[in-house]
Amino acid sequence: MATSTSKIDLNAWFADLSSQFQGLNPKEPGQWPLLPKLAAALAVILAVVGAGYAFLLSDVEAGLDAERAREPQLRQDYQSKLAQAVNLPELRKQKSQVEEYVTQLEKQLPGKAEIDSLLSDISSAGVGRGLQFELFRPGQVLIKDYYAELPIAVKVSGRYHDIGAFAADVSNLSRIVTLHNLIVVAPTNARDATGALTMEATARTYRYLDSAEVAEQRKAAAKAAGGKK
Repeated sequence: MATSTSKIDLNAWFADLSSQFQGLNPKEPGQWPLLPKLAAALAVILAVVGAGYAFLLSDVEAGLDAERAREPQLRQDYQSKLAQAVNLPELRKQKSQVEEYVTQLEKQLPGKAEIDSLLSDISSAGVGRGLQFELFRPGQVLIKDYYAELPIAVKVSGRYHDIGAFAADVSNLSRIVTLHNLIVVAPTNARDATGALTMEATARTYRYLDSAEVAEQRKAAAKAAGGKK
């Protein structure tokens, strides 16, 4: 008997709830019963939360996904920098050795005022080996980024071993001189009993740029970079 009464009361309760949603006037929500008001307020809250997620949290989530995608690269960068930090003393030692080597090379580059002396040394090296200079003509100076290059057209004649010794003497000069485009020609006259050979080559020497030339080069490079934009 108690169970039957409980069922009847439950049915009545559901019927009462259902009746509160009937005949609602959407233009006058203030006159709605309590339950429809609560349901409408809940619907508004859910709508606001959904809109907030769509317009705000979705952007935050996209940013979070982008940062997560960067994580492997950041880990790799960290490991690389960690390895460099561990080897920092050795890297500094190598850097010091390279700088010392560069300094030694710079000392082998003559300055602008020393070029004439170097040209005299090259000529003296040939004369000292008994060679006959048929041509010794400095060319146009070529300005590079940090140094200048001076080509010298050279044509000498003499014995084979003397020409070889001259090339070795040039390579052993205190300043850097290199030989390029070497051509050794035998005498065209078959009756030439001296056995003299003729060597044509381009000797290239290099000098460092003075401060004014370096400034000019940087200015030209900056101007060229500005023109490309």
